Amino acid sequence: MPIITYLLADGTKMNIEAEAGANVMRTAIDADVPGILAECGGAAMCATCHVYVEEEKASIFSEISDVEEEMLECVTEERKPESRLSCQLTIPVGVDQVTVQLPVPQD
Repeated sequence: MPIITYLLADGTKMNIEAEAGANVMRTAIDADVPGILAECGGAAMCATCHVYVEEEKASIFSEISDVEEEMLECVTEERKPESRLSCQLTIPVGVDQVTVQLPVPQD
């Protein structure tokens, strides 16, 4: 069973077991991971599920769509090359572990 490690803004790690094919945002919401708000419910319309994907695992996920790219331009935290919307990330079959980091909220 894959493990999704969520590195929270305060440095805390949460390791959550997920099924292959699980959505990174939905898994976080179901496990009460703080910092992923998902105000739009996963429709890629709010960017409140912004995360940074570990560079070496970025290629396991689908390409960034035009809609996701547009929403990433609106994030309130720092946008980085590894920025993704967790609602658009599905754990592929055969992946045992993936780590996503939650951005530090900007004041």
